[in-house]
Amino acid sequence: QVQVTESGGASVQAGGSLRLTCVTGGWTVYKMAWFRQAPGKERAEREGVALIDTDGRTRYADSVKGRFTLSKDNAKNTLYLQMNSLKPEDTATYYCAVESRATISTMKGDPDAGYWGQGTQVTVSS
Repeated sequence: QVQVTESGGASVQAGGSLRLTCVTGGWTVYKMAWFRQAPGKERAEREGVALIDTDGRTRYADSVKGRFTLSKDNAKNTLYLQMNSLKPEDTATYYCAVESRATISTMKGDPDAGYWGQGTQVTVSS
């Protein structure tokens, strides 16, 4: 069992920044990703935002490239998502997931696979 806990969500104005934190327990090396579920969307429609593979390769959704940055502290079992230049369309519940079946190629996770946190809300107002 791997515990996954997100934090850092908040309400901000457009153009602002937030840093999301994901702390995991159990394993030390695994594929991790951030997903988001926009208001009105179903679990199966969660969008892959950013992924880091076990070899350190990263991939970002086109919608966040250049604005969001992943970083990982293996010693603390912590993954960070720095979000800059936030837009109203970034409003969503953000989930951290471990071994969700998303890959560098697909960026598509399975909400019923792997380990997911409870989510942290990000609201961006215009």
